[in-house]
Amino acid sequence: MTAPSGTGTASAPHPQGHRPPQGFGEALARLASVQKSNKGAPAYSRFVNRKLGRVLAALSYVAGLTPNQVTAISATFTFTGIALIALVDPAPWLGAAVCLALVIGYAFDAADGQLARLRGGGSRSGEYLDHMVDSAKISSLHLAVLVSWYRFGDLDGAAPLLIPLGFTVVAAVMFFGMILKDLLARAHRAATGAPPPAPAPASTLRSLLVIPTDYGMLCVAFLLIGFPSVFVPLYGLFFAGNLLFLPAASVKWFREVGSLDAA
Repeated sequence: MTAPSGTGTASAPHPQGHRPPQGFGEALARLASVQKSNKGAPAYSRFVNRKLGRVLAALSYVAGLTPNQVTAISATFTFTGIALIALVDPAPWLGAAVCLALVIGYAFDAADGQLARLRGGGSRSGEYLDHMVDSAKISSLHLAVLVSWYRFGDLDGAAPLLIPLGFTVVAAVMFFGMILKDLLARAHRAATGAPPPAPAPASTLRSLLVIPTDYGMLCVAFLLIGFPSVFVPLYGLFFAGNLLFLPAASVKWFREVGSLDAA
């Protein structure tokens, strides 16, 4: 599963000589010039979530919120959706509520990092908070599915319960690998003075091919949680996509980290 799109978030002053944006429109326009690279981003995260996050970041800026407060809002929506999955018997209305909560939470997750960049940069404590929230939600989301299927699901035996169990492991390992790879690369650049790599062009085809690993699309899939005959196999397909992606991504990341040793 692709990691959520927020990044380090604690507040920082505007760079010296740069006038703070005035109002929502100027803040939104300024955000367009401080976007992260779209390389490797899945389709929903790239074409939908980051744009939603940009609007929410501009609104948060006008409202005087700090990036850490935006992270807290994201966590509130996300964990409300996760609690609903675990505690409420699946029904069509529940799918709409869970999907809305997770989608809004993910959009605010994209907003905290954008707000930090708009305010002049993030901080280590903000990045720590953001990643701790991300790691908690990535695992607890699938454990909530496990609880829901165990409590309410009319499943053919216990074997389907292995799907959310496996998804929990795969999602946690993938998130940790992604974060660790980036952390090691940043530490290497700090130690050697090497410049960050130039942004590579983003491939629309790749964004579409990695949709099974897209956390945003998984959030949307929960719209169908009230229809188990559809949701269970769909959730299984997401798990299969992530299970196949993880070994290939791990090899690629290992080689990237190995190139730092060679350098």
